[in-house]
Amino acid sequence: MPKPGKKTGRPGRYRNLREFIETLEAAGELIRITETCSPRLEISAITDLASKGEGGGKALLFEQVAGSDFPVLTNAFGSSKRIALALGTEDLPSLGRRLQGIIQQKPPRGIAEKIAFLIEAFGWSRFIPRRVKRAPCQGVVFLGDEVDLGRLPVLHTWPRDAGPFVTLPVVFTRSLASGRRNAGMYRLQIFDRNTTGIHWHIHKDGAHYFHEYRKARRRMEVAVAIGTDPAVTYAATAPMPRGVDEMLLAGFIRRAPVAMVKCLTVDLEVPAEAEFILEGYVDPDELRIEGPFGDHTGYYSLADLYPVFHVTALTHRKDPVYSATVVGRPPMEDCYLALATERIFLPLLQTIQPEIKDYLLPWEGVFHNLTLVAIEKTYPRQAWKVMQALWGSGQMSFCKTILLVDEDADLQNSAGLLRQLLETLDFRRDLNITEGILDVLDHSAPQACFGGKLGIDLTAVGAGEEERRIPPPHDPPDEEAFRSGLAGLSERFISCRIIFPAAAHPLFLLSVRKGGEKIFPALGRLFLSLDPPPGAIAVFFDERDELDDGSVLLWRVLNNTDPRRDMTLENERLLIDATQKGPEDGFLREWPEDVIMDGEIEKKAREKAKRWGVI
Repeated sequence: MPKPGKKTGRPGRYRNLREFIETLEAAGELIRITETCSPRLEISAITDLASKGEGGGKALLFEQVAGSDFPVLTNAFGSSKRIALALGTEDLPSLGRRLQGIIQQKPPRGIAEKIAFLIEAFGWSRFIPRRVKRAPCQGVVFLGDEVDLGRLPVLHTWPRDAGPFVTLPVVFTRSLASGRRNAGMYRLQIFDRNTTGIHWHIHKDGAHYFHEYRKARRRMEVAVAIGTDPAVTYAATAPMPRGVDEMLLAGFIRRAPVAMVKCLTVDLEVPAEAEFILEGYVDPDELRIEGPFGDHTGYYSLADLYPVFHVTALTHRKDPVYSATVVGRPPMEDCYLALATERIFLPLLQTIQPEIKDYLLPWEGVFHNLTLVAIEKTYPRQAWKVMQALWGSGQMSFCKTILLVDEDADLQNSAGLLRQLLETLDFRRDLNITEGILDVLDHSAPQACFGGKLGIDLTAVGAGEEERRIPPPHDPPDEEAFRSGLAGLSERFISCRIIFPAAAHPLFLLSVRKGGEKIFPALGRLFLSLDPPPGAIAVFFDERDELDDGSVLLWRVLNNTDPRRDMTLENERLLIDATQKGPEDGFLREWPEDVIMDGEIEKKAREKAKRWGVI
């Protein structure tokens, strides 16, 4: 295990995880916890508190883990500073600019340009993975019946999880059709000493390759690396085009190739410097219930059938560190991995849509519910063309809501964007409600993986476009009067807040008790009976939701609404139902529970976290 105080070389060019740990400690970004902690809920509760602290808290190294000989590292990427350290850059956009330089390489003309191109192309060859014969990851070997996954300090992260889950695995598979390698991050539920579930979503490359083996009725070999260097870990999360080797991206980030070694029991290669390796196979005809699991959406992803991973070998370094992440209601560590993707892949997005000048994935959108896009607009209704193109582009196709603004807009200024929406939106002109594919974890759609989508055009009106019709000025509604009026109409109205009451579209936030009945029409019509100003927008939340945290409320809206079902325009007022759905709404799927830590465990974790300087 890395020793305190040791320093390494240049940040970003890490051979392995331990060099990154040393860099984190030298930068004052690591807390070592020397008291014994339990991998069941306690470590995740402490990590959750750190993640939600100022700036993402610190990385945590739990040196004494109950029931295991191995330390556990969490929250290693969980701040802007640490993700930049991990990827070896002072700022994340610089990686995107490096990538852009390769993507936009022009054909050389003349002998001087050709020589320069060959020199640069030779430099790119440094990114290609290289094979080695001996590897630290095979320092200790367990084969066959010797395999016991109970040796690993795998975390049970949330109370209603189906069991312990490996949450930061780099899963290696190979296409049966093309022979190309894929490295993805798919969680593993520990079933017993030598089998796990393997949770790859239907749209992911691992699932696509598995489908090839199922069609051919052949076993699929799988290898899993746990505790890889930061570039390899990040690359496994990146939205690379199918067939492009993620280890090439890792080499690009590191500016050095990833050393790979052949597995002992399967015909795959894995990072030689990893901490732990699991080797084995999945049988195409064997599926097993996996989950539930407290997921990055802030809800439990539901139990479902997934392949079973049979582990034929467990190998590890002689003094390994187990690396894990804790996901749940944002902000969490994975928000910073998403930030890296957002910045690094902007140039790739611009090759498809050159009018895009910038974009942002707010954490409230949990990566696939909201994208803010700034565009350079040169012709009428260009925003609609961009939103349609994005809905047809790779993993952007999963996005539920896309909001487009002009290129000079500040995407980081959420209050400014909200005010712009409330001052300029034309309900009939600017809202594009459609439907399409969605992320597997979208729980509010009427059916899995498919449902409503919303595009919002807030770009300035240009030549050839119809003018916006904005409601006339009105007297600002009185919040206290509305709260009192609603309470007098029905005890099902719990509270009310009004945001920007003088705006063209004053925003009403309402917490209600549904009482086994649809929000629309009953409570919607009662609200309208108080005659809110024309253009008012009313959002209905469950009674448990406090109305004083805008970020949490936006997270609720984006998770809990299907635009086609839950938005209605009545008498020039827009009503939005962000409550939990059930049979009374015609919603026949299972609605997941919120990810919440056990109260007693959280209380004890908070006491320890304060004592150790975690919070």
